[in-house]
Amino acid sequence: MTTNNPIIEVKDLKVQLGGQLVLDGLNLSVNRGEILGIVGGSGSGKTTLMRSILMLNKITSGSIKVFGTELTGATQKAILEIQRRWGVLFQQNALFSSLNVLENTAFPLNEHTTIDPKSINELALLKILSVGLPADSANKYPAELSGGMQKRAALSRSIALDPELLFLDEPTAGLDPDSASGLDELILNLQAAMGFTIVIITHDLDTLWRVTNRVAFLGEGKVLCIDTMSNLVKNPNKLIQEFFNGPRGRTATGIYE
Repeated sequence: MTTNNPIIEVKDLKVQLGGQLVLDGLNLSVNRGEILGIVGGSGSGKTTLMRSILMLNKITSGSIKVFGTELTGATQKAILEIQRRWGVLFQQNALFSSLNVLENTAFPLNEHTTIDPKSINELALLKILSVGLPADSANKYPAELSGGMQKRAALSRSIALDPELLFLDEPTAGLDPDSASGLDELILNLQAAMGFTIVIITHDLDTLWRVTNRVAFLGEGKVLCIDTMSNLVKNPNKLIQEFFNGPRGRTATGIYE
């Protein structure tokens, strides 16, 4: 259930990379229980924003609060506690090629808990099944899986610790339409069952229309608009109109409105 209680608060965020100001006073609030999409043209700062929230980028100035804790200046212990409460699905899946699916999924449990090995394997298998993978995939290695199955394996790892917050970076990238649609359904089902707050970076217009509660459009280093898709596509801002009024954008709008 979506609430007005923010789980992420970003205020006046500035990030400079390679001498270029990528984010220039960006403000964003993500409400607990919602699925928020982040979209924008190439180079608009979507990945920089996510990496900054995940503390993978050094920020130039501004404030980032997650679960009410200011990340800038937080102690290592506080950061570790926060990181245990979120999961991340990276764009290229980031599965360990030398570990099978069960071992990949169990990795966060081995790193961050003191649960016994037998229970860890049982929990990992439960997560694998919960993302729609067959039981026999647990012993397969990433190279033995299709693209869609790799995404699901990476998703099983991202939810291994039962996080409150999920970050999904281009979850349907490179998938055929059926696999992408199936992953959209899985995201919705997992969110309904487990109450995740989800932040999705995606260019997939179907995902934006079908999955998100709100969408933040990035441009000029800022959030130009944050709204439902049905309202966002009508926003008169030139960058937003150019993005959504191409042939694919018009087709998707015609289907979902």
